[in-house]
Amino acid sequence: MVVTLVTIFILGYACIALEHPLKINKTATALLLGGLLWAIFALSHVMPAEAISEHLIENLGETAEIVFFLLGAMTIVTLIEDYQGFRVITDKITTTDKKKLLWTLSILTFFLSALLDNMTTAIVMVALLRKLIADQKERWLYAGMVILAANAGGAWSPIGDVTTIMLWIGGQVTTVNIIVKTIVASFVCMVVPVVILNLTLKGEIVRPKEDTSGIEVPAHLRKLVLIMGVCALIFVPIFKTITHLPPYLGMLMGLAVLWVTTEIISRKYEKEGHKLPTAVSTLEHVDTPTILFFLGILMAVSCLKVAGILGSLAGGLNEAFGTTAPGFFFIDLIIGVLSSVVDNVPLVAAAMGMYPITGTDVIFEVNHPFWEFLAYCAGTGGSLLIIGSAAGVAVMGMEKIDFIWYVKKITLLAFAGYIVGALVFVLMDVTLFEQVEWLRNLV
Repeated sequence: MVVTLVTIFILGYACIALEHPLKINKTATALLLGGLLWAIFALSHVMPAEAISEHLIENLGETAEIVFFLLGAMTIVTLIEDYQGFRVITDKITTTDKKKLLWTLSILTFFLSALLDNMTTAIVMVALLRKLIADQKERWLYAGMVILAANAGGAWSPIGDVTTIMLWIGGQVTTVNIIVKTIVASFVCMVVPVVILNLTLKGEIVRPKEDTSGIEVPAHLRKLVLIMGVCALIFVPIFKTITHLPPYLGMLMGLAVLWVTTEIISRKYEKEGHKLPTAVSTLEHVDTPTILFFLGILMAVSCLKVAGILGSLAGGLNEAFGTTAPGFFFIDLIIGVLSSVVDNVPLVAAAMGMYPITGTDVIFEVNHPFWEFLAYCAGTGGSLLIIGSAAGVAVMGMEKIDFIWYVKKITLLAFAGYIVGALVFVLMDVTLFEQVEWLRNLV
């Protein structure tokens, strides 16, 4: 059964990667993959049907939280775009120099991701890119760097990435400590690809022509919707911190407030002969295939988790490398690389389950370098492949980026940043550095 599930997952993953040559939409493949894996798991009779149904409902709930979060975030961002709110920002970015624009967008994404989260930030930045860059392939290149910067920025913040949030809420790391220990490594992870790409960029970008066919939204309304939209996004981590409820509830509440506001605005201007957008009209062109792709791929991975495959993988890493430095250093590195293929959430959850922080058999205590380095690796490793992170999946859907194109153009850049950032983390952590003899000899 295990071999069958893994084989089907690999074949489905290959079909997603070869979407364009096969001319089969990745969303269809992901939905088929998710349903097929669960069906085979149920037919294997490794556990009672009632238990499988309970696991399915539980994992569907966890997946639905991400799906509704994504739906709310995409609706808010699209509504801001419909109200021409991003013009307030794009008008301030006057440079057309490719190198300057790359640095500006990467640094902005890095810090914005720590404030919001990597997926929301990626959605916002891609919306900005559409207003700044006309050529699709050039925009893909910058969108790829947005993925890298968003994941790196989310890794060092307790609210920036779902895996860091898990470790923070679980008590494995504390707020100040995780920021201090990982921010430099995460920043290096972002900077290295930018520096490398900077060496190849030349010339100026061509901005898209402004669409003058629609209604010109008054400047004060553009600013109002932009401010309210950004506040709705910032409200999400605040809501979670205060209430300890899932982030999607805060996102949907923020959308509701913006929805009511745009309804009132639209009704007022309709009386004056105008018809401004509302959330209803915006939902008509929200990228539903991306949301369904997310649903399919997460359900497929959840089946591997329930079948115990991911847990066995984590246990195998533990046996192979041990729990002392540099063993756990390589465990974290491998988990980071694996998170680009399967979802990093069950991998981190497996690690948290394997190494309890309470009781008599504690191996890695609170704020141990293992947990801090795991936050870095799980957060940034997903950038190696475009479907390895929530930010990557969102950008892939919005810009229709080809999987193979990303591997050719971005993966090596992401890997360089990942490895150099990891080395910086080890060099900065005195406890870890002293235990890694080969690194001391190298230095």
